[in-house]
Amino acid sequence: MAAPRPLSRFWEWGKNIVCVGRNYADHVMEMQSAVLSEPVLFLKPSTAYVPEGSAILMPAYSRNLHHELELGVVMGRRGRAVPEAAAMDYVAGYALCLDMTARDVQDDCKKKGLPWTLAKSFTASCPVSAFVPKEKIPDPHNLKLWLKVNGELRQEGETSSMIFSIPYIISYISKIMTLEEGDIILTGTPKGVGPVKENDEIQAGIHGVVSMRFKVEKPEY
Repeated sequence: MAAPRPLSRFWEWGKNIVCVGRNYADHVMEMQSAVLSEPVLFLKPSTAYVPEGSAILMPAYSRNLHHELELGVVMGRRGRAVPEAAAMDYVAGYALCLDMTARDVQDDCKKKGLPWTLAKSFTASCPVSAFVPKEKIPDPHNLKLWLKVNGELRQEGETSSMIFSIPYIISYISKIMTLEEGDIILTGTPKGVGPVKENDEIQAGIHGVVSMRFKVEKPEY
């Protein structure tokens, strides 16, 4: 019999990282993008996970790596075509996440009408905090997120500013792809995204809940 897989270490076995773009109006404005009527979705591979204690790796083909601070929603069971009213029953907990983005590559992809895979899905592009059980966050739409680079505050936002709510997002995604236990949904970033370079230190947190710290490094290959 296989050993149980602890949700507290979802990054070791969770299959899917589903990301939502353009979910904070202030970030949409700073990126000079349009507010859409449906979520923008993209995927990261499980090899994108970076637990605390490991380094964020800069992709060799980018010269403009950006941080994007996000609340992650960890799924507690399998769900397909989940009704919005029942969506929170499928949530096991949360994690603070970074959607590291090769901004120069993304800009080029946008100009050419290409997918964002090269810009978003590289190894070590999804740093994650410790798992936070659902019971510790009674209302995920009432959280304050913050991020500092080398001690300087860069991002600060409130999840109450999300355009699409977490139940809506879960329902929407699950009608497209089946969500499984251990999967995580990144719910979008507030304004203040910006560049990092080698040896920078990123600190981030959910006020009063969890914090994390990462160093940015260049890979050896």
